[in-house]
Parts: sequence; C-alpha cells; structure tokens
Amino acid sequence: MAKNENYSADQIQVLEGLEPVRKRPGMYIGSTDTRGLHHCVYEIVDNAIDEAMAGHCDTIIVTLLEGGAISVEDNGRGIPVDIHPKKKLPALEIVLTTLHAGGKFGGDESGYKVSGGLHGVGSSVVNALSTHLRAEVYRNGTIYSQEYKMGKTQNKLQEEGKTTKRGTKIIYTADGSIFDTLEYSMETLLTRFRQQCYLTRGITIAVLDERKERPAGDKEIPRLYRFSFEGGISAYVRHLNESKEKIGSPIWFEKDTDDGLVEVGIQYTQSFQEHVVSFANNIHTIEGGHHLSGFKAALTRTINAYARKNGILKEKEDNLTADDVREGLTAVVAVRLSEPQFEGQTKSKLGNAEMKTAVESVVNDKLAEYLEEHPSEAKDIINKCSLAARARLAARAARDSVIRKGALEGMTLPGKLADCSSRDPSECEIYIVEGDSAGGSAKQGRNREFQAILPLRGKILNVEQARLDRMLANNEVKSLIIALGVGIGEIKDMSKLRYHRVVIMTDADVDGAHIRTLLMTLFFRYFPELIENGYLYIAQPPLYKISKGKDQRYAYTDEEKEEVLKDMGVNQEETEGSDDDEEGEEGDEKAKKKSPRANIQRYKGLGEMNPDQLWETTMDPENRLMLRVTMENAEAADSIFSTLMGSEVPPRKKFIQTHAKGVKNLDV
Repeated sequence: MAKNENYSADQIQVLEGLEPVRKRPGMYIGSTDTRGLHHCVYEIVDNAIDEAMAGHCDTIIVTLLEGGAISVEDNGRGIPVDIHPKKKLPALEIVLTTLHAGGKFGGDESGYKVSGGLHGVGSSVVNALSTHLRAEVYRNGTIYSQEYKMGKTQNKLQEEGKTTKRGTKIIYTADGSIFDTLEYSMETLLTRFRQQCYLTRGITIAVLDERKERPAGDKEIPRLYRFSFEGGISAYVRHLNESKEKIGSPIWFEKDTDDGLVEVGIQYTQSFQEHVVSFANNIHTIEGGHHLSGFKAALTRTINAYARKNGILKEKEDNLTADDVREGLTAVVAVRLSEPQFEGQTKSKLGNAEMKTAVESVVNDKLAEYLEEHPSEAKDIINKCSLAARARLAARAARDSVIRKGALEGMTLPGKLADCSSRDPSECEIYIVEGDSAGGSAKQGRNREFQAILPLRGKILNVEQARLDRMLANNEVKSLIIALGVGIGEIKDMSKLRYHRVVIMTDADVDGAHIRTLLMTLFFRYFPELIENGYLYIAQPPLYKISKGKDQRYAYTDEEKEEVLKDMGVNQEETEGSDDDEEGEEGDEKAKKKSPRANIQRYKGLGEMNPDQLWETTMDPENRLMLRVTMENAEAADSIFSTLMGSEVPPRKKFIQTHAKGVKNLDV
C-alpha cells in the first residue's frame, strides 16, 4: 500500500452542527430502515410525553399527512422562545439545531424532574434527517413559528398572531435520501402509542391518517384512533392477556422511593410462556436492565417465602426456580427516575444499579402483602408454579434423552435428515419440508454442498398448548431440535446452530399454511433468536407452470399468472381447460393454427414438482424467492400467537370474524 506522506491537519474532517447526524444517522436512531423512520416519530412524541409526565400536558395529536409528512401537536407549555443568555438565539432554535440541548439535564432545577429524552438529541436529530421541518409554538397568547431544511434554520423566529392555545406543533418530512422507505405503518404507530397511554394515566393520544393512498396493512384500520386508559398499568396487563386463560385479576402496586417511582402490574395465565415488559421513564427497555433484574429476584424470593411459610411447599421439596415462578406470568415493570442511564441513544437497557434495590424492595413488600391478603389467589398462583416445577423435572429427563440421542447419532442425526456436506453454519441452510413426497423431490433437487432437507410427517404439535416435556415427546419436534443442534430450555446454546438459514417449505394450501404456522409458533416461543438474527425464512414455490409451445414460465401469484399470459399474447379463451370450447372442432382447429394454446398447471403441492423444477423455482439461490421472517413488535406477535394458537376460543373466533372479509383466495 502506498504511503500518504501529505497527511496533515487540513485532512482532518470536522463535522459541525447537525452534520454528524446526516453523516452517520444509524448512530442516533439505530437504523435507516422502517424502524428508524418510526423512531423519529417516537422521538417527537416522547418530548410531548415528558410534558405529560411533568403534569403539563394531557393531549397529543399525531397526524400522518399527505406527501409523507408527520405532524405532532401537544397542549403542553410550549418550547421556550425567549433568547438564550449565552447563545443569543431563541431557545426553540437551539433545541432544534444543537445536539445535547434541552431542558432535561439539570435535575430538579431543570424543566423536567422525570424525562425519557435523556440525551437531548431527539428533536435536533429528527430536524437533521428531514427535508423540511416547521415548528409552531403556542405560548404567552402568541403563535411563534420557525422553518428548517435538513437541520438548518431558514428564517428568524416569527410571530404569527394571537391564540388561546398552548403547546408545541412539529411538522416534518423525513429525507428520502437518508431512509430506505418513507412509508409509515399506522399499526406500528398505534402499538407504540397505546403502550404510552397505558404507562401515563390521564393522557390522551389521537392518531389521524390523512393520506389518500394507505399501505395495504393499514387499509382495515380506522383513519382516526384515540387512546386513553385511566386503569394505567393494570389495564395494560389486562390488554396483554385478553386472549389468554387468566388466573385471578391483575395485581397492581406502586411506591415512590428515594431512587424513583416503582410501578408493577402482574397477572398469571394458564399459558406456558412468560411475557414480562419493562419501562424506564416510559421508554421501553427491550433488553431490560437493573429494574427488571430486581423484579425477577424479588418475585422468586417472595413466592418461595410465602409457599414455605404456609406449608404449600413441603420441607423436603426444593425451592421453586425463577423459571417456575415465571411460567405463564404477564408483568409490566415501570420505573421513573430523575437521572436515568440508558445504553445507547435507542435506550434499550437501563443501567442504574440503584433501581435493582428499589424495585426489589417494593416487590418484596407489596407482593408479600397482596399474597397474605388474598390467600385463595395466592394458592392458585403457587399451584401453577408448582405444576411448572414438576413439568420442568419431566422435561429435563425428556431433554436429556434428546441430547443423548443427538450425541449418539453424530452428524447424521436424525435418521431422516439429509444433511449437507459443509460444516460452516454461515453457508448452510436447512429446508423443513412437508411430507415424504416433497422431501424426496427436495433431496434429489438440492445442492448437497450447503442444503440440508428435513421432511416432517404430518402436523407438528401445537407448542402454544403444550409444556416442554410433552413437546419433547413429539418425534417431529424432537427431530427438528436435534437437527438444529442448539438444545432447548436451560441448556440452549445458539452458538451451536448448524444452519444460518432455516427455511420452512410447505404446500400452498390450507394444510401447508397450518403447518407453517405451527412451525413459526415453535420458533417464536422456543427459538426467538432465529427470528431476531434473521435466520428464519419461508420458501415461495410457484403456484403455476404456464406453457405455450416451447415457452415455459412459472407464476407465483394469480396476478403474475395473468401478466405471463398477457406477455405470451394468450387470451383467456386460449388456455387449456377454459370454458370457451363450444365452437366445434373446425373452429378449434383454426384457433390452434393461429396460436398454440397455453397450458396452465396449478401446483397443489410440492410433491407434484419434479426435482429439477423444485430446484429451479424454489431452491436455487440465483432464482428463488424467499420471505425472511421478522419480528418488529414482540408484544403484537405474542398477542397474535396467543389468539390463533392458544386454548381460548372466543378471541380466535372474534379474530376470524374480523378478518374473514380480507381473505381473497382460500384454497381448501
């Protein structure tokens, strides 16, 4: 490599103002995909939520405008517009054009005692990543406004007249040269804002969609949605459990400690999965933190102490484990503190060690008090936990059997797995195929170097309604776990995953869709890391093979079939098997001389395809189409799986009735 002898001070790049944000947006909003796009909306709304937590705001209106713009208006105090003593600029302009500027740094002496907007970069980052932003402030009976482009001020602060309103309104348009997409999802926004209303009692958030053209996923959602929940976290727990069989009513308590406010909602269900979510200053701490650690420790200790004291756990019995007391648990843990320490701008984990002690203390006292005052509910909860403990021991024996079997069978496990020759997981992919017939075609058509095939016989167990011990007794589930190589439960180790592409390949009919859903339920509940890391895919085999003379093509949808026929110059009446064959043999012969008819073959199952066809259309990396399974919203995913796969019938019936009209082609 040639040496650069001219390296000097003038080659050092200094990014000023908001330039660093435009240069490296991912550092400030996490990503520039749809998540980053929506994160910008959250940043502006979070500022209004901070006003609400400070007691100055009770209404926030979010509007999706035509042309991709977003409007966020609150009735708080309004961002200050007076001149800053040091910067000699209006405070509004400083807040919107300077990183780490805001009223959230001075503790009790600042504008906010409790705030989610810790870093003071939210508004300015959104401004930097917008082609245009307009700020309106309603304060002191006056309307103030200022315009910005790509983070740069366009005019001096304007006074536009008198008003009786108060608050702030931000209207901005995200920069299409920065973001991968400018399409907002009403559903994604509603999920976030519903959550915020549960966490802040007394606040109303309205979302209005004024776009003429709405994304397909939003068309069934009303254009105006309004949230307000006086029940707070207790109502939130009810919402999370609405499709589950519940044990007792939600348990709710809060306490203001020296380190901050602690609020907790708890309810057990008859399901086998836990669903615990945590928040700090209304920010969803996806990766948890010290507040969540304190809750889990206190929950295990308190339930064991009560069970021992009241003789529900016998002297010779082992204590219930953390997993035992969290089976079927739904909980919301929320704390508010003046100096939160988040990891990163996206605030996914709380780092304040003192909150572990605070939450632990509150849960120890309040939960113990509740159990003493409600002995019947306490007994039901501990019976549920004890049953989980017995199932855990049975599952351990079954799991050990699976592990031993896996170790004995070596690299050919299980017997029906046609493994690939490569041992590099990043190269390898496994196709989970429905049935022996499709499995045979896939095994013959695959590339043996990097593609493994695992045929499954029939429908696997619905793991939403089964504990681990019963799950491991199912041969199909057992084969799949052994093939993946990561183990399950307490000894799961995702670093041992043998394939970095796990592909579900089922028939394009109702049974195939059901098998696909059962498999996704298994992965979501027991191997969510596959989804989080982008390793889970759904194969897309073609629905049709269209032939006209020597011209043969495949179509993956009905719309694509029509396009292919049109491109071939084929009228609908010229296809084999059409209803327009009544003009007699003479007319039919003339039509064939003009143009050979097109033959349309509808594939009902993968087994109908020859190995070379399956490779060419569905398995060849050069040609195939695959859907990657993602999980943008764990809460929504949990609700969907509980509704569709759980034991409660009414929520599933309601879901089907609501969405039945949206099913266009049901292939039974």
